[in-house]
Amino acid sequence: MNKSFTLLTKAKRLTSLQMDRTLPRGSTTSLMTPSPILRHHHSSSSSSSSSSVSAFSPLQLLLHHYYSLSSSSTTLLLSYLNSYQLSSQSNMGNKYPQESGEAVEDHIREGYYKEACQHKPAKGVSDHIIPHILNLYASRATPQDFEIYAPHATFEDPLMCAHGVNQIKSAFYSLGKVFGESRIVSYTIEENVISPGKAEILIDNKQFYKFLGRDIDLTSLIKLYTEDGKIVRHEDWWDKKPIWNRETVKAPFVGRIIEVSKRASMFATHALMGFGKDPTT
Repeated sequence: MNKSFTLLTKAKRLTSLQMDRTLPRGSTTSLMTPSPILRHHHSSSSSSSSSSVSAFSPLQLLLHHYYSLSSSSTTLLLSYLNSYQLSSQSNMGNKYPQESGEAVEDHIREGYYKEACQHKPAKGVSDHIIPHILNLYASRATPQDFEIYAPHATFEDPLMCAHGVNQIKSAFYSLGKVFGESRIVSYTIEENVISPGKAEILIDNKQFYKFLGRDIDLTSLIKLYTEDGKIVRHEDWWDKKPIWNRETVKAPFVGRIIEVSKRASMFATHALMGFGKDPTT
């Protein structure tokens, strides 16, 4: 091993000296491109020597092209250089599996992030409720639309206060009897989780009604309080103003009168609508 290393060191030193004597001053040459003589030698050599020459490093090319060594010395030197090159490639090859593994990890990580980006979040309570609310305000309510309410749910707006699903049915079934047309024109939704299983849904909306040939535009804030996916309280704040009742009015007596009038209005509507009877199709 020491002799081979000494031989390699001398070869490098001879390369430097020979190039100083051979190349003109100021001239440049490419060490990676073999000369015409070497290409001629490469084409006329046997298949085994051709494989060896094609794998030469720049140092091997210089040695083969510029020096006239004895065949035995040349064979010994090239054999050592080939062994040295194969050893280097073998050491470099140890890196490829690691890089390949890192590439695999990168692909897995990229796929995971891509999967995460394409993953759709779980639907909120409002996604299930909103289509039914739109049907109620558009005077096209069906019995299935009222399944979003809990049995003990309440509904309140400035005109009436309903208790239970049957009274809520009467309130919304009456829209088609009073108004020639009704609907929610536009809306935005905000859903807030109050506690596990409980949520508040705020629907900032604009409503349209046609009453006796007259168009009525109304800005409203619908507040829905849900438990386990069912509405337990439904408030409709016209002009986004809080509803007047015993809890919001400062004078308790006035608040009580307002509540009684709302309940009376509700009972009248409930009776006219058959006490919440579903319309026949």
